[in-house]
Amino acid sequence: MPIEVLPLSIEGLYSIRPKVFGDARGYFFESYNERDLARAGVTARFVQDNQSKSSRGVLRGLHYQKKHPQGKLVRVIEGEVFDAAVDLRPGSASFGKWEGMRLSGELQNQFYIPPGFAHGFLVLSETALFAYKCTDFYDPADEDGIRWDDPAIGIAWPDTGAAPVLSAKDLALPSFDAAGVYGDMV
Repeated sequence: MPIEVLPLSIEGLYSIRPKVFGDARGYFFESYNERDLARAGVTARFVQDNQSKSSRGVLRGLHYQKKHPQGKLVRVIEGEVFDAAVDLRPGSASFGKWEGMRLSGELQNQFYIPPGFAHGFLVLSETALFAYKCTDFYDPADEDGIRWDDPAIGIAWPDTGAAPVLSAKDLALPSFDAAGVYGDMV
């Protein structure tokens, strides 16, 4: 199988490793294969692709949409990030828990995050080119978030040697407990 799909400790989260074919000319790999993912239980339908470029220490997140939650298949094309997902699914045994993993252009690994999770990442390299597929469209009126450093969640972000660089919008995000009702989440 060209793509290895491994379940993580929180139900619904997967680490994805494509088989990379390399030689003196460079490399080739399948970054997405619907059939391989479906065989492993990931049957998401993706409707939107996004890409961002960020510098070392930039932290984006933790973001989610309430009424139109987005599942995401995330990867790093160049550079390295620490990517984190927080379970916001009401009734989930892992509600409020997080899972994180390093993603890099060198490894070409990916992280699948189903709808119902807050998501964010911290850039560990000089720059990172980050790409992801979404299962629903971005809706700015539906977007919300929680603080990246909320002690109630306790994400163990790697130390980059400086304080993370956040947008004004992300700096103003509420704590997990104050963020509101997650009942609309899938």
